[in-house]
Amino acid sequence: MKTFFSFKDVFSPKLFSTIRSYNKEKLLQDSIAGMIVGIVAIPLAIAFGISSGVGPTEGLITAIIAGFIISAFGGSKVQIGGPTGAFIVIIYGIIQQHGLAGLLIATIMAGILLILMGLFKLGNVIKFVPYPVIVGFTAGIAVTIFSTQMNDLFGMGIQNAPADFIHKWVCYVEHWRDINWWAFAVGIASLFIIIGATKISKKIPGSLVAIVLMTLIVWLLRKFGGITSITTIGDLYTLPSGIPAPHLPALNLTEGQTLLNLVQDLFPSAFTIAMLGAIESLLSAMVADGVIGDKHNSNTELIAQGLANVVTPFFGGIPATGAIARTMANINNGGRTPVAGIVHAGVLLLVLICFGPLVGMIPMACLAGVLLVVSYNMLGLRSIVGLAKAPKSDFIVMIVTFILTVIFDLTIAIEVGLLLAVILFLKRTNEATVIRSFSDEIDPTHQNDVRLHGNDLEKLHIPPYTEVYEIDGPYFFGIANKFDEISQRIGTDGQKVRILRMRKVSFIDSTGIHNLEQLYFRSQRCGMTLVLSGVNERVFATLEKAGLVALIGRENVRNHINGALSRAEEIVKADK
Repeated sequence: MKTFFSFKDVFSPKLFSTIRSYNKEKLLQDSIAGMIVGIVAIPLAIAFGISSGVGPTEGLITAIIAGFIISAFGGSKVQIGGPTGAFIVIIYGIIQQHGLAGLLIATIMAGILLILMGLFKLGNVIKFVPYPVIVGFTAGIAVTIFSTQMNDLFGMGIQNAPADFIHKWVCYVEHWRDINWWAFAVGIASLFIIIGATKISKKIPGSLVAIVLMTLIVWLLRKFGGITSITTIGDLYTLPSGIPAPHLPALNLTEGQTLLNLVQDLFPSAFTIAMLGAIESLLSAMVADGVIGDKHNSNTELIAQGLANVVTPFFGGIPATGAIARTMANINNGGRTPVAGIVHAGVLLLVLICFGPLVGMIPMACLAGVLLVVSYNMLGLRSIVGLAKAPKSDFIVMIVTFILTVIFDLTIAIEVGLLLAVILFLKRTNEATVIRSFSDEIDPTHQNDVRLHGNDLEKLHIPPYTEVYEIDGPYFFGIANKFDEISQRIGTDGQKVRILRMRKVSFIDSTGIHNLEQLYFRSQRCGMTLVLSGVNERVFATLEKAGLVALIGRENVRNHINGALSRAEEIVKADK
């Protein structure tokens, strides 16, 4: 007997299955890949932590703890988890409104939502988020990240810059006289180094090369040139020598505010974090599957992402998800099992424990250069150009999502973007569903539910006082208005039988059942009999369960049009 729920179906970590056939050769490959990815992740984890409004330590801690959990319990063999650029906007907004404690609570809530998504097998559903929505908010995030880096790139030293896009740029314009040209030179040089390094060798992380070189140059300028105006991480943040002890987030409730009120206020943000985490991690896992020829378990991946986001905040970490750039770096360097991701987390832990003082010497302008490259890669110009050539409705959804992400916030953008996509889907489905009428004859050469006798291709004549209507497409609430218009015309021409052909109805929902029921009652009031034709097994089972087969009469539900026409003749003759 098949059970409704099997925990093994939704939670089956790849580490447990791959470790059974593990050997020294795989360990060597995974170790090399893990060390390289760990090195690649250092500047990104630091940059994402700082840009999110927390600090380098929080970024590194997130990459360590979340990276370990996602690799150890995830549904993909090669997924690398950690902080990503997609979260910068939403994290910064939460901190501005609710503080760091609010962010930690929202992250835990998002983790719980992700776990529930996995347990209820919603992994495959997440994949159906429309492409224009993904492109729109990804491009919007890219532009927003770009705008957040201007302060550090130009070394303006603005404290507490506005969170929203427009006021942020107004603030930049007002402080243009405060530009630090030394910092600007460091940022631009970092950009050139990153771009140049990738052209020389794609295996060399350009961001790491830029950070090492520019940190050395800034140190030399300070020590021998007396130039101390270039701000470094150590000037702004204190780096610990290890992972802090787990602790509960401190709740700073305002007067009259309860924990329930805070949870209600944070739920939209938590939902956005969960949706972003689910979409980004599953897209990353799908891309990885195509490269290594494997198939990830999407529900297990969601549960692992949820666990990571529940645990990490207790150590001061921020939201995490699967990172496609680091995942591809893992694959390209030979990583083939979750062990590579675990090694990557170990490398980051070693950096946090042993090299904290060196991390503090990294110039902020250099990190700004790293994030400018990240934002450009996220922008997806090719995808935007491709959508410009697509149907206008898709392009409009993308543009609206993009504008809402930039001007307002990501929560509104995702909600409105998904709503627009659903409306467009219903509109297209409604347009695709056609209702045809036949009043005299039916050509069997164009039908697939006509029962032919030998080579008899004569047209089927419709009996007098009978009309045939056909629904071509799904019968759901989207075509309710169309069908109501037809049903209102019943009885105006003295018909006695109305045949409704449903051979192309793939499914019927509750609204369709209700409309069909209303059609039956209207037919009865007008002295007409409703006959259904070509009902497939799935739709028939739905109608039978709803009681419509018994209401209409089993004799008035036929498998093909020949039987429906014969039944119409019987009804017309009996009525004379």
